[in-house]
Amino acid sequence: MEELRVTGGGHLGPIDSSRIPRYAGAATFARLPRLDQVDRADIAVVGVPFDSGVSYRPGARFGGNHIREASRLLRPYNPALDVSPFERVQVADAGDMAVNPFNINEAIETVQQNALDLTADGARLVTLGGDHTIALPLLRAAAERAGSPVAMLHFDAHLDTWDTYFGAEYTHGTPFRRAVEEGILDTEAISHVGTRGPLYGVRDLEDDRRFGFGIVTSSDVYRQGVDEVVDKLRQRIGDRPLYVSVDIDVLDPAHAPGTGTPEAGGITSRELLEILRGLRGLNLVGADVVEVAPAYDHAELTGVAASHVAYDLVTLMADTLTPAAAPMTEEK
Repeated sequence: MEELRVTGGGHLGPIDSSRIPRYAGAATFARLPRLDQVDRADIAVVGVPFDSGVSYRPGARFGGNHIREASRLLRPYNPALDVSPFERVQVADAGDMAVNPFNINEAIETVQQNALDLTADGARLVTLGGDHTIALPLLRAAAERAGSPVAMLHFDAHLDTWDTYFGAEYTHGTPFRRAVEEGILDTEAISHVGTRGPLYGVRDLEDDRRFGFGIVTSSDVYRQGVDEVVDKLRQRIGDRPLYVSVDIDVLDPAHAPGTGTPEAGGITSRELLEILRGLRGLNLVGADVVEVAPAYDHAELTGVAASHVAYDLVTLMADTLTPAAAPMTEEK
């Protein structure tokens, strides 16, 4: 089947859904070209089908392709930010990293090297997980490319700064403790957003504060409102290189049931998107969307939410890059 694509600004865009139905053909993210179909990508979307670090329900290894399927309905113009990201820069789907499902240490090394390879020419990376273990090697690569520790906003129901599970140092609940220990995070500019639910003890919070994390709970978002939360986050981040990590369980299970460790009382998909949009203009150097487990997702609720989160992250990145000159053909 011939790929009839929307083009503009000298960039190859998504398949034209006014000429080829959205449900037809291969599912790349937002129906964008594959990386091997373009000379280079300014932003690459890549999947990491890995969930060997989970502590409760497995299945996030299938999350990347579930997000891709849900992203078929995305369109090339983002009115919330008044940006056509696929016209402004070249965005492409880099496929999936092939990681060892039986060896976490090897998988982490593979993700880190693949991330470095994909960003070797200056491209920025949006990663579709996969469980949250993969954030550690992605942060390592981001810090190496930035040449310094990076700021981070971590959207999650959980802190993910625990020490070990069953003696294992590398799991989906430990990546940010390891990242602080390794010195790849700027501890004056890191924060959790959307945390909630029971903890093992008060020491979890004490350790977290000691590492330098600020905390914006889901209750804070509800009581203070999006604008106040965004203002606090922007003050904390400043102009530092920023990495954004989104565990989809930051959303209430009503909005994202398809995840491994759901917690009641989360933020809405609208609140999450508005907070992300409030980061416009910051130096976003990398991002991930993780912990989508399609086996628990009915009516694609989680996949749709995750696809829009990834789309807004791509848009935020594109917005800070050099705009293209030519208009993109309008798609219905």
